[in-house]
Amino acid sequence: MAGIRRQGRLTDPQVGFLLVVPGLAVFCGIILYPFISAILMSFTDKSLLMPDSKFVGLANYIRIFTDPYFFKTLWVTSVFVVLSTIFPFTLGLIWAIILNQKFKASEFLRGVTLVNWIIPGTAIGFLWSWIFNGQYGILNGLLMKLGIIDNGISFLGQTGTALLAVVIARTWQMLPWYMAFLLGGLQSVPMDRIEASRIDGANNWQCFRLIILPSMKQIAFLVLALGAIGNLQHFDIPWTMTQGGPARATTTLSLEVYRTAFKNWKLGQAATVGTVWAVLLACFSFVYLRQVNESD
Repeated sequence: MAGIRRQGRLTDPQVGFLLVVPGLAVFCGIILYPFISAILMSFTDKSLLMPDSKFVGLANYIRIFTDPYFFKTLWVTSVFVVLSTIFPFTLGLIWAIILNQKFKASEFLRGVTLVNWIIPGTAIGFLWSWIFNGQYGILNGLLMKLGIIDNGISFLGQTGTALLAVVIARTWQMLPWYMAFLLGGLQSVPMDRIEASRIDGANNWQCFRLIILPSMKQIAFLVLALGAIGNLQHFDIPWTMTQGGPARATTTLSLEVYRTAFKNWKLGQAATVGTVWAVLLACFSFVYLRQVNESD
């Protein structure tokens, strides 16, 4: 009887396989299959206007890489990713250092800071669209009240200011996220080293440069990598505020995929842009995962 029971039991590898199968099935059905389908679609002329499609080889890739607008989109995406990562990281680090001082209202300010992180991106886009509105925006009203300008400025209607306005909105949204992670990193910095350096005569800047920054190097890199990945695939705030305009000044890769697929109805070309976009994301993800493995 004991031998029969032992034979009826599953081995550890079999149990592990059964536990992995549901997650693997979901991954294949929701992520892997659509991704492979999109890559295959990028080699066709599939359109929402026609039921049939044919294989066109590398024609879509040749088309987008010979299109000057595509390189402008790459440039706008790069600027958006860099600025939308550096600005909230810098401000989040400064705010984390302030909140790490543990004064009376620090806990309250932490909670207040996290509020705009949980607001939906679409709502944030509408909020900042109202702030930057050229006719009745609060920013123009304040500038005219102070006598800085005489007439309202259309911040979202000018190519020189539209992208910066979108970056500011994204910075406001993501500042709490950076603050939360960097605050956790600050709290892991050994305080005895800081106190010892102060006894030796080091000022605040020297403590920050020589002790705090080296201690936070790993978490700072990981936060920057994750932030860049998130900004590279961000969609809702640029679309809500400008829809990629004016004159494609705020058109990122995410907006370009949406516009090509659902405005121009060209699914094959949209899949091509999406494949290039996925390659860029994969590069950032590879750097991030490599750094995580090295830190372990």
